[in-house]
Amino acid sequence: MSTNKSYKSAFIFLTTLFFLWGFITVLVDSLVPRLKDVFEMTYAKTVLVQSAFFIAFFVVSIPASIILSRIGYKKGIILGLAIMSVGCLLFYPAAEYRIFSVFLIGYFTVAAGITVLQVAANPYVALLGSEDGASSRLNLSQAFNSLGTTLAPVVGALYLLSDSVKTSDEIEALSELDKKAYYIAEASTVQTPFLLIAGLIALLALAFFFIKLPKIMEESPKDGYLTLLKNKVMLMGALGIFVYVGAEVAIGSFMVNYFDSMNLGATVAANDTMMSIANTIADVFGKDFDGKDPKSLLGVFIIFYWGGAMIGRFVGAYLTKIMAPGRVLSIFAILAISMITISITTTGLLSMWSMLAVGLFNSIMFPTIFTLSLEGLGKLKAQASGLLCMSIVGGAVIPFIIGSLIDTVGFKLAFILAMVCYAYIMYYGYTKRKKSVVAG
Repeated sequence: MSTNKSYKSAFIFLTTLFFLWGFITVLVDSLVPRLKDVFEMTYAKTVLVQSAFFIAFFVVSIPASIILSRIGYKKGIILGLAIMSVGCLLFYPAAEYRIFSVFLIGYFTVAAGITVLQVAANPYVALLGSEDGASSRLNLSQAFNSLGTTLAPVVGALYLLSDSVKTSDEIEALSELDKKAYYIAEASTVQTPFLLIAGLIALLALAFFFIKLPKIMEESPKDGYLTLLKNKVMLMGALGIFVYVGAEVAIGSFMVNYFDSMNLGATVAANDTMMSIANTIADVFGKDFDGKDPKSLLGVFIIFYWGGAMIGRFVGAYLTKIMAPGRVLSIFAILAISMITISITTTGLLSMWSMLAVGLFNSIMFPTIFTLSLEGLGKLKAQASGLLCMSIVGGAVIPFIIGSLIDTVGFKLAFILAMVCYAYIMYYGYTKRKKSVVAG
């Protein structure tokens, strides 16, 4: 009884971390359209923001798993939060002096902290109970991660995209006094949210200093990584994480620009129902859309992309209890492919809402692939978690490829690559479903 109570308390505290890194990850996406305008960049170069963010997962995951095996989950969580807080503080000088390279360093630092948390929290949640219920537990935790990703685009749209960015020619036409005022206003738009986030993270780190977490980490074998690299099932799962994160981030990052390329800002503004939805969301934050940039208006609707992921994970926590997780994974991948197909073959609000609906079917993919990959690994789970988190680098690689394709062939054709990613996930789920049936 005491152990179960301890596990429940740990689960609740860890869930706050899932919310936090989900919020910050998507807030980064909200900055992409703004940075594109501020630095007048191509789509491919804009994705360097995501590259700096997700390359950190590739670089830091293995060192993080080694550090965690020595200092434990609790100290690892505090370390991860401290690194995240430093990263958020770096946005202050980056915005003050409009230096793109400092933005990239800030993103990398934030991501390094999140990586430490990912490596610790995902397997930890999986271990807080039976292996059979691991997918369900992680889907539930990830649902709160999705709550963060749902709120972040609204905050981003209303605070980071809420005014029009001037071109370099327009800036040069300003007087020195007006130019200085413009730069100060631009910097403040980015600085204030991230200073508040840095403070929140610091408080959370302090809270975890006093929280008692059950010690359930087992000592990892010295040759664990070599053993895992020979495990085809785990490697298939790592590839699944790679393509999933890549597809999800690419769609989330380019969605505002995708909608804008179809002039959907004007379509939404002319539709009373859509404006009612947008203003209802904005009212919660004390904002409105009079005279705003169309990217801000469109950005608010990204709440439905990430909100769908939140709803889907709550549903997925139940579905993966009553159905083989691999089967659920395959079905959701097929539905994601269907939604993208509808979006790229249509226009207007149908194209918009079908792409937003992809979020609903993204929902269970990460936690389900993650836990299926850890099945039966025993003491190797901590090291496997490091390798799986390395695969999150797909969030840097695939969006860059899709961004390059957008620059050359346009959004509609570029998103076919995302469909290929989901096709692999469908295949992976199918192979795990077959094994579950045979085992049964």
